[in-house]
Order: sequence, then C-alpha cells, then structure tokens
Amino acid sequence: MPAKPREHTRTYFLAKLAEELEQRGLTATLRSYPPALRISDPDTILLAETVDCVPLSEGWFYRWSWGELVGLADDPALAAERIVHVLAARH
Repeated sequence: MPAKPREHTRTYFLAKLAEELEQRGLTATLRSYPPALRISDPDTILLAETVDCVPLSEGWFYRWSWGELVGLADDPALAAERIVHVLAARH
C-alpha cells in the first residue's frame, strides 16, 4: 500500500530537520510509521527525545512528544536550534 501524500510531506520535513540536527552533532533516526525522529546526543545516549511533524491550519509544524510545538517545518534550522537548546539544558 503506497504512502499517502501527507506522509510524504511529513517524511520530507523530518528529513530536513534530521540534516540540521546532524550538522549540530546530534543523532536523528527516522521512524517510518508513524513518521517521527528519535533524536539523541551521541555522548549521552540515554538522553533522547522524539519529534514528529503535524499539519495545522497555519502550515506544517515540528512537535515534541508531549505535544508542544517546536517550530515551523518551513524553518528546520530554527527548530534544530531549539531542540539542541532543550537537549543541552537536560544534559
């Protein structure tokens, strides 16, 4: 069964975020169904978070596992900075 167009969009945005996170030294693994990123610091494997991507009336947004929005999917660099900041604060 082929993926729905919405899933292709979600996966596209998550891949863009993964690239940004990896450039900042984090590990980002794409889970295929439902699409989401498992993000961790390679130096602190036990510290990990999951981020997904959801469509809202204002556009696509990255979202933390607890439901709070990280940022617009159109700006993966800014979302990556926010994620790095949160993971660093937990470190």
